[in-house]
Amino acid sequence: MKPIQVGLLGIGTVGSGTFHVLKRNQEEIQRRAGRGIEITMVADLDVPRAQGIVGPGVTVVNDARALIANPEIDIVIELIGGYGIAKTLVLEAIAAGKHVVTANKALLAVHGTEIFAAASAKGVMVAFEAAVAGGIPIIKALREGLTANSIQWVAGIINGTTNFILSEMREKGLSFEAALADAKRLGYAEADPTFDIEGVDAAHKITLMSAIAFGIPVQFDKTYVEGITRLSATDIRYAEQLGYRIKLLGITKRTAEGIELRVHPSLVPAKRLIANVEGAMNAVVVQADAVGTTLYYGKGAGSEPTASAVIADLVDITRLHTADPLNRVPHLAFQPDAMSDLDVLPMSEVVTSYYLRLRVADEAGVLAKVTGLLAESGISINAVLQREADEVGGEGATSTDLIILTHDTREGTMDAVLAQMQALPTVLAPITRIRKEELN
Repeated sequence: MKPIQVGLLGIGTVGSGTFHVLKRNQEEIQRRAGRGIEITMVADLDVPRAQGIVGPGVTVVNDARALIANPEIDIVIELIGGYGIAKTLVLEAIAAGKHVVTANKALLAVHGTEIFAAASAKGVMVAFEAAVAGGIPIIKALREGLTANSIQWVAGIINGTTNFILSEMREKGLSFEAALADAKRLGYAEADPTFDIEGVDAAHKITLMSAIAFGIPVQFDKTYVEGITRLSATDIRYAEQLGYRIKLLGITKRTAEGIELRVHPSLVPAKRLIANVEGAMNAVVVQADAVGTTLYYGKGAGSEPTASAVIADLVDITRLHTADPLNRVPHLAFQPDAMSDLDVLPMSEVVTSYYLRLRVADEAGVLAKVTGLLAESGISINAVLQREADEVGGEGATSTDLIILTHDTREGTMDAVLAQMQALPTVLAPITRIRKEELN
């Protein structure tokens, strides 16, 4: 059978990894796919560099549209990134009847509904395993492996940069700034790490997983996003003393009121497997009714781990290339005409438990006033700790830290109580609030 011909848009880190892994494991991949898969054309603005990577047997052009227009190309891999020209080229490839493989989580999280609709109308596939958690096959697990289940929630460490920073802060007692500098020096963080440290990258990924888990449209604009820039080594140390680790989690849950869709730092019990995922590794936990809890762990980025996911998508498309479009696995796991209209809850309606840290004046009655405000709002307390001045950084005997763990309450209720607490003259600094997730 004639090999499937693939065109590659952009041959950077992931593109070069894809080319080399496909070439290195060509025989094994062909045995699995049923026919050969060859990258025969590459579009990249730096033609000489691209030619140096792929060698003489591959056509290299600097015009992406020339690649899309090539009638010999069956599948287009988009590895350009971003929302702009990538969107235009993906839609043009679909219009030209090409299947698309992409690692572009930002593009799909923001424009996925339009892109998937266009692909369905044209009868082509858009595969995006590499867009979430690098080499971990979590998209395939959600779309296919867990298809018998009603999924209840998904929670993941899905950004390696932030997990590396939090691991460094915990293990070495570093400040956020020092840990970020280490991450940049070691190549775990970009020169501009904003998307990572502010939680945007994780939000793109959990948006896609939520759509697949619950059969809802892609709705990045409704995702609550909070990064790690305000976390302190103090809170990481206190969390450890309480038996928790702090992780940046992407979380999506099905509740009676609607879908939760959120990214923020969370206290996770140290005994949970996901709490022990360190460095730049990723992990995703899925809770479902039939199978229970499953954990998916591995490298979330890098040239060859991500290439592994790209090539898995190429194999899937090759196997299904001649199949009736109605018999293929839908892009978002559910049939397009069976998507749910469940609402995504505003963060104020989310119910969870909390870790609070208050720097307060070390005088009588402060604890009673603070706990009284919580009681008046119906928020029950799980634990209270007090740390003396010498433990919190040498402000003499004039201040102390109160650490309060609460039971579940509505976020909007907690917001109102925090405003009341912050207004107390005995509260000496901005209150730290970190949500707590038991994940059981």
